[in-house]
Amino acid sequence: MLEIKRWTKVEEIHQLKALQDKNLKSKINQAEQKSEGFLTASYSVEFLTQMNQLHPAILAKDGEELVGYALVTTASIRGHHELLDDLIYHCDQVHYQGGPLAKAPYAIVGQLCVAKAYRGQGIVQKLYHHFKTCMEQDFYCCITDVDRNNPRSLKAHLKSGFEVVGSLAYGGAEWDLVLWDWRA
Repeated sequence: MLEIKRWTKVEEIHQLKALQDKNLKSKINQAEQKSEGFLTASYSVEFLTQMNQLHPAILAKDGEELVGYALVTTASIRGHHELLDDLIYHCDQVHYQGGPLAKAPYAIVGQLCVAKAYRGQGIVQKLYHHFKTCMEQDFYCCITDVDRNNPRSLKAHLKSGFEVVGSLAYGGAEWDLVLWDWRA
């Protein structure tokens, strides 16, 4: 039975890292990247542990098997990972509903992944619903970026309530900044 929960156990970090590694762009062929989506950032176990100690990830588990996750972070993680630093910089430049996002409390989706065998079952929406439930008391919205060469990911984010609010270039790729306004 599928359970959506926050990170609580050290071994879940290792399961998360294993799922991340299986879905990295560098480890799957182009046809699968296009049809199934991919992850760009590889985070170390140490960095994942640090992120989870600050803001526990949202996990999808089938029994003891970790089958999906959404990493939760904030601008406080700045200075620890180049890709996240660039994302935070661009988030702070976004003007949304008449003001700079930098002045609003926002959460960041550090990464989202669902195991291949579990895709198409609404797990992304379940992860994001739990993300919102856990975070909306302290934050107005959540924001992340999606590689434009990853249309499956963009579709999943838009279906979950996100909207495109900007773009950025990083690492030779173009990205859409997507935001989910929890006040709407």
